[in-house]
Amino acid sequence: MNRILTVGLVGLLLVGCTFDSTKPAPSDRDNTAVNERDADDRTVTPMDQSNASADIDQVAAIRKAVLDTEDLSVNGRNVKIITDGGKVVLRGPVASSTERDAIARIAGKVAGTGNVTNELEVEKD
Repeated sequence: MNRILTVGLVGLLLVGCTFDSTKPAPSDRDNTAVNERDADDRTVTPMDQSNASADIDQVAAIRKAVLDTEDLSVNGRNVKIITDGGKVVLRGPVASSTERDAIARIAGKVAGTGNVTNELEVEKD
C-alpha cells in the first residue's frame, strides 16, 4: 500500500513539473573573485563578530537605525555590520554612494566617527 501511494505521489509531482529547454537557466552572480579576496586573514568577515554584549548591542542599534531609514535598497538594509571591541566594519553592496554615506553616518552616530571602517561597495552610481 505504501509503495502504491509513494509511486502515485511521485507521478503527480512529475506531472506538475514543467521543463522548458528553450529558456536559458537563470544565471547566478559569480562571487568567486569576492570570495577569493575575502579569504585572506586581513579581511573582516561576519565570523569576526565579537560575542561581547556591548558589541552585540552596538550592532543591534546600528541595524535598527538602518532599518528605520526610508528609501534604502534591499542590499542597503542588509549590509554586513561587524563589530569587535567597539570598532565597526561595514561591508556589502549598496545601490549608490549616497546610500553608502548614509549608512556610514548611522554607524558613526552609534559607534563614534573614528570607530567605523566603511567597506561598502557601490553597485552603480
